[in-house]
Amino acid sequence: MRGEGGAREPGAVTTPIPRESMAVTERLAYLNHAGVAPLSRPGFAAMLASAEEAAHLGSLSVDAADERREEIRAASAALMGVPVDGVAFVKNTTEALGFVANGLEWSPGDRVLVPAHEFPSTIYPWLALADRGVVVEPLAPANEAGEVPIEVYEAAFAEGPVRLVATSWVQFGRGWRTDLAALGSLCREHSALLCADVIQGLGVIPADLGAWGVDFAMADAHKWLLGPEGAGLLYVAPDRIDSLRVLEPGWNSVVHRKDWENREWVPDPTARRFEGGTMTSAAFAAMGASIDLLVGAGIERVWSHVDAWCGNLASAVAERGLPVWSARTGAGRSGIVTFGTADADPATVASQLVTVGVVCSPRGGGIRVAPHGYNDEADLEHFLRALDTALRS
Repeated sequence: MRGEGGAREPGAVTTPIPRESMAVTERLAYLNHAGVAPLSRPGFAAMLASAEEAAHLGSLSVDAADERREEIRAASAALMGVPVDGVAFVKNTTEALGFVANGLEWSPGDRVLVPAHEFPSTIYPWLALADRGVVVEPLAPANEAGEVPIEVYEAAFAEGPVRLVATSWVQFGRGWRTDLAALGSLCREHSALLCADVIQGLGVIPADLGAWGVDFAMADAHKWLLGPEGAGLLYVAPDRIDSLRVLEPGWNSVVHRKDWENREWVPDPTARRFEGGTMTSAAFAAMGASIDLLVGAGIERVWSHVDAWCGNLASAVAERGLPVWSARTGAGRSGIVTFGTADADPATVASQLVTVGVVCSPRGGGIRVAPHGYNDEADLEHFLRALDTALRS
């Protein structure tokens, strides 16, 4: 499905993430990592190996899987730029957000600031607190890129105490990247909490969440981490762990895990207390292998490559007279480029692209393109040829 002109000479192009590590490159120009990413070959192999061990060894495979998860925890912490004791494994971003929203103690009138154009799962947990008197204040974007400037937050803080700010690091629709360091500093100045959904940045943009002052952060494996659905990460700053009620306490939450006759409630002092029970070993094995792939490639190198790729795409789209809404200069840019399609329906254009082996999404009012560290110049050329054809039809 690569389409005419999609073939390339082996070794002709070097990408930070080796193309051979992604099976999807055999068929598609895959540019939808902001949606659901293809699973990496190492991730796929690790998932199969985990399943095979479970099939052949049963309970004898459990201890090795537990040891591997601790290695994955350490790699995840390094990727996020946080202490390892603050990392917990979760099913998905939504579960992690729920742990934070429902784990905190609230008082009537507590204010939560949230960008108005957030992904639904990033705003629903706070809206659902209305019965506790929590007031959610949506902040409108200041421009077509989706930016909510720090001055908008400052103005909201000036109106009265804020309990928590909830935001995506990178907005899903048009890819605006929030300055979490500046926002974290503002929150600390006003004794407010900062909760960041980092799913659209982690794995493609270098992160230093601990230094930025983020109190809570979460991400799924199935986007830029090149992992499977059903595995994710929750970060809780060590000094905030005791502020969250454990909503799903279980045998894995306590310091004496696997001491089955001890029923005393002594929660683990680390974020492991939020991992109540058994998790899907194969999914986390796959996530870990994909994280190893990214770390081995170097996130700085991955980001440099994706940033340049997106810049070339934006220039080519603008040359065609189409509006590029995503920021491509300054610190607000990300791995997402969203642009308008003139009189053409974005969903129809995206469907036509799929027929010639190009995968992206209709989002943010236009076409959203989200490449990764293995996408090369041939993928860009293939996309542009397919776009030209779709816009003419």
